[in-house]
Amino acid sequence: MKICGLQKTTLLDFPGHVAATVFTGGCNFRCPFCHNSELLPGTVKAEYETGEVLDFLRKRKGILEGVCITGGEPTLQPDLEDFIRSVRELGLLVKLDTNGYKPDLLRDFCRKGLVDFVAMDIKAGRSHYAAAAGVDGMRLERIDESIRFLLEGSVPYEFRTTVVRGLHTEEDFREIGPWIQGCGNYYLQNFTESGQVLEPGVFSGFGKEELEGFAELVRPYVGQAALRGIDY
Repeated sequence: MKICGLQKTTLLDFPGHVAATVFTGGCNFRCPFCHNSELLPGTVKAEYETGEVLDFLRKRKGILEGVCITGGEPTLQPDLEDFIRSVRELGLLVKLDTNGYKPDLLRDFCRKGLVDFVAMDIKAGRSHYAAAAGVDGMRLERIDESIRFLLEGSVPYEFRTTVVRGLHTEEDFREIGPWIQGCGNYYLQNFTESGQVLEPGVFSGFGKEELEGFAELVRPYVGQAALRGIDY
């Protein structure tokens, strides 16, 4: 495992659980608004040994309930399954954050009972998904396959979109609603500039009323469409 970051305690990343968050290095997308851009290159160096992280989790398992594995894109790690099994042997739950571009692996992990919760990013509406993901030759059918699998409900999950002024419009959410129809929980997260954005100074977020308008376009199709990280 190429582990490039460790948040030792979080109450936010794994809904309903006290967790630690593990950040993996490398990603197959190049979203221009990515706020973890330092983790994108495949050449990024690991900051932690796998055994070191497992030792930390072992010492904290009386406090922690789970581990969130994020990135980068965790499904690129060749030994991800082994790491998850080691985490589960400690009695900890596992949440996987993914862009959904490896549906076969996602399905395999879930059917083996290795993952307790999945958070999948929906980067944009179908019409310009490739631009939002920063991928030429995007194979959108892979995203379709991951969405369909999660909608089957074999594992608890959520879909989420980081909403970016300059990339997203109402049309995105008119497309997203029918695409994820039947989803229980869909979240809109407002973009915020940070020092690690892949293309800094280009994008900005939306106002709360605008975000609510986008959520309203999705609500007829899902159980809940809510804003996350926004003060009500």
